[in-house]
Amino acid sequence: MIQWLSDSIIPLIVLMMVLVGMRKKVAIYDEFVKGAKDGLETTMNILPTLVGLMIAVGVVRASGLLDALTEGISFFTDAVHFPAELVPLGVLKLFSSSAATGVLLDLYEHYGCDSLVGMAASLMLSSTETVFYTMSIYFMSVNITKTRWTLAGALLSSLAGIAVSVWLAVQLTV
Repeated sequence: MIQWLSDSIIPLIVLMMVLVGMRKKVAIYDEFVKGAKDGLETTMNILPTLVGLMIAVGVVRASGLLDALTEGISFFTDAVHFPAELVPLGVLKLFSSSAATGVLLDLYEHYGCDSLVGMAASLMLSSTETVFYTMSIYFMSVNITKTRWTLAGALLSSLAGIAVSVWLAVQLTV
C-alpha cells in the first residue's frame, strides 16, 4: 500500500490540479508556461548566489581549512564529549547539503555507518538545514534585505539539531 501511494502521489496531485483547473475553466497549459517562465527568471536571479556559494564551499573543503578548524577546537569538543570529526559536517551543512553529503560518505568510509560518528552524522544531516543557502535563495528571490532574527534563530535550531543528534546517537550505540 505504501509503495503504491509513494509511486502514485505526484501523478494524483497533477491529475487533481488539471481537473480543478478544467472545472474552473482555467487555461491550464498557459498557466503552466507562465509559471515555468517565472521559475526560469527566478533561477537566473539567484544563479550568481548559487555559484558563489558552491565555489566558496569547494575552496574551503579543498584548502584544508575544515581540518584545521577541527584540530583547533578539539580541546572544546573533547571537553563537551562531542566527536570532533563531526565539526566539518556541521559547518558544511550550513552552506551546502551536497558538500555535507560528501563529508558524510567520507565519515561512513572511515568510521562505518553503525558507529557513533556514523549515526550522529546521519542524524545531523536529517535534523539540520542549509541555513545560508536557504536564506540567500529565499530572501534574494523576494528582495528582502533585513532578515531580522532569521539567522540567529536558524543557527540556534541547527545547533539544537546537532546536539540532539549526538545525544541520540550515543543512546542508540550504547
